[in-house]
Amino acid sequence: MADIKRLDSSAEGFWQQLDDLLAWEGVSDDDVQQTVRHILSEVRRRGDDAVVEMTNRFDRMNAAAMAELEIPASRLQEALDSITPEQRTALETAAERVRHYHEHQKQASWSYTEADGTLLGQQVTPLERVGLYVPGGKAAYPSSVLMNAIPAKVAGVAELIMVVPTPDGVVNELVFAAAQIVGVDRVFAIGGAQAVAALAYGTETIPQVDKVVGPGNIYVATAKGMVFGTVGIDMIAGPSEILVVCDGKTNPDWIAMDLFSQAEHDEDAQSILLCPDADYLKQVEASIDALIKEMPRDEIIRKSLKDRGALIQVKDLDEAVAIANYIAPEHLELSVDDPLTMSKQIKHAGAIFMGRYTAEAVGDYCAGPNHVLPTSRTARFSSPLGVYDFQKRSSLIMCSAEGASELGKVASILAHGEGLTAHARSAEYRIKD
Repeated sequence: MADIKRLDSSAEGFWQQLDDLLAWEGVSDDDVQQTVRHILSEVRRRGDDAVVEMTNRFDRMNAAAMAELEIPASRLQEALDSITPEQRTALETAAERVRHYHEHQKQASWSYTEADGTLLGQQVTPLERVGLYVPGGKAAYPSSVLMNAIPAKVAGVAELIMVVPTPDGVVNELVFAAAQIVGVDRVFAIGGAQAVAALAYGTETIPQVDKVVGPGNIYVATAKGMVFGTVGIDMIAGPSEILVVCDGKTNPDWIAMDLFSQAEHDEDAQSILLCPDADYLKQVEASIDALIKEMPRDEIIRKSLKDRGALIQVKDLDEAVAIANYIAPEHLELSVDDPLTMSKQIKHAGAIFMGRYTAEAVGDYCAGPNHVLPTSRTARFSSPLGVYDFQKRSSLIMCSAEGASELGKVASILAHGEGLTAHARSAEYRIKD
């Protein structure tokens, strides 16, 4: 039988139990940080040589120079041509849906002119070059390629550099095919902290980027945190999460499998169900026990559910909403009669999946919205990856002579109040007599 916690919101100590359940320490230990600092320093100092040396050591490769680790465009096209027609259609369909959705996010420059002729506004421009980290080897994440590359391309990023490790020379054709479909400009078969360093600092072969996006292991996440400031990063993501709010009317097998869909990611993933119906929670628990036997990754699912999963009985759906807002989940399913109304009460969630027919899994691949979402309660203050993450905003100010005179008087008073005489004089020079 699967082992999953049963909690009751009316029980004494519930909120402490919930906090304990949600707690996750994703901070790398001293050994990891020391290793990553050394890698960053070596790549910054020795460039290509350090990246090649570390790639050979960590990924068991045998490259003599960086040129051998760059994947030519012809190889990407070869991968696209080699996958099955069904796979190609699925990738192209997903890419088109993701592109269409993200086109709605693109922000435009704007300005307005005041009565005295002063112009104010905002100029929106794309980042020039972005680095995309994609996990490689036996793991296949073509969806990560689509979700990270497409909003960058929609934003107008001129050059997209993808890095993907190929340990022991293992290449994933779907990842290469996805890169070809979305128009990645250059691809390097490197990974780990050394790949993040190469993107952040630049080497003789790999150009420095403005931002690094994409998921990775603890070494990649630690490296991203350390290079932030030299370059931008999307986020440092924690384990995948799903929170389901259900009224007890959805097929319990569906809900059990939705919980599995995140639990199978890894042992630290979190799957939680909120429901006011105690009998329904028992039905879902029975479905978990029956269906888990069919899962190829059953051991991972079992540990995830045991360590971080929970079936929580709540007083009513209003309390479920309050708890959901407290948890601020990465993925939130509202499996209820009127999910649209309930969604308007949700303040914190990475993505909201509404209705009994909307499985979180469709959002991972092809619904359209981005699957790169805030985790570990960071949905309280952050948002899904989007086109806006690949655009910069510059303020526009152009004073008319009259505007400069009137604004200069205000600026002068405030500058003198701050003891900044040069600021005041600079504004005062433009005041009309």
